[in-house]
Amino acid sequence: MTAPAQSNQTVSFLRRRFAEVGIEPHARHGQNFLVDLNLVRLIVERAELEPRDVVLEVGTGTGSLTGLVAPRVAAVVTVEIDPRLWQLAHEELFALTNVIMLQQDALRNKSHFDERVLRAVSEQMAAGPDRRFKLVANLPYNVATPVIANLLSAPIVPHSMTVTVQKELGDRIAARPGTKDYSALSVWIQSQCHVEVVRTLPPTVFWPRPKVTSAILHIRVDESLRGQIPDREFFHDFVRALFLHRRKFLRGVLQSRWKAALGKSGVDQALAETGLNPEARAEQLEIGQMLALCETIRRMTAVAGGDAQTKK
Repeated sequence: MTAPAQSNQTVSFLRRRFAEVGIEPHARHGQNFLVDLNLVRLIVERAELEPRDVVLEVGTGTGSLTGLVAPRVAAVVTVEIDPRLWQLAHEELFALTNVIMLQQDALRNKSHFDERVLRAVSEQMAAGPDRRFKLVANLPYNVATPVIANLLSAPIVPHSMTVTVQKELGDRIAARPGTKDYSALSVWIQSQCHVEVVRTLPPTVFWPRPKVTSAILHIRVDESLRGQIPDREFFHDFVRALFLHRRKFLRGVLQSRWKAALGKSGVDQALAETGLNPEARAEQLEIGQMLALCETIRRMTAVAGGDAQTKK
């Protein structure tokens, strides 16, 4: 299988192709094309692709990354929201028979993937034995956070995610406790994955040049970590609730959210059982401490008959 010509994507190539079809990059869709070919190849190499892999790409663009990935894997499901770019990429990728091109938004809303995207991935996963799902993409900045976060709650969870994102987002995903970037997103991803910042990318390696620095991230999902979270939906909500007031004392945040279910004494008991200082803050807690506190709260609310706020 031969990669299409635009896998050698350059600024001159893009300008010529866009002029030929009479289109320009669309800022609202985050259309910044990676034109450093060594970095495109680095994304592919870091994804550690194998013939059994089914790759999801969000943001087909002109198909540059698609064309390099497809010859290495079983199938690529690539999604492009812009019909103009979808048509351009379709013309370049038509010879790659293992590429499934979807012209749509990858997300149904900010919390869920579109079912058609997940169905296309599921069909390719079912088409062969021992297939493995990966996300490999130069993600548009405006959807990077929901794409990465939502895949960890999807019916099919990827083996790994190798993506370009805004550096600010990469810093948040990889942040450590006690730092300004540590957030609910940091906890949600690190509680289930190993995160590596592969390379920082200056604006000059994109066309058009964005106003921000970017980064290549490699996120490897660890099933043993995921197995330590009995109820991931509860944990997701728990972490977001704590970080709504990241600098407030833990006792006050827990009482505000779970007072109806546990009362003040129940909150104090949960903190005592997990050995946490009531005057600690969410932004100071290690992942393990967050997991232990969450499970204690979950168990106690279940015994108490559930969260009163949920019943309303």
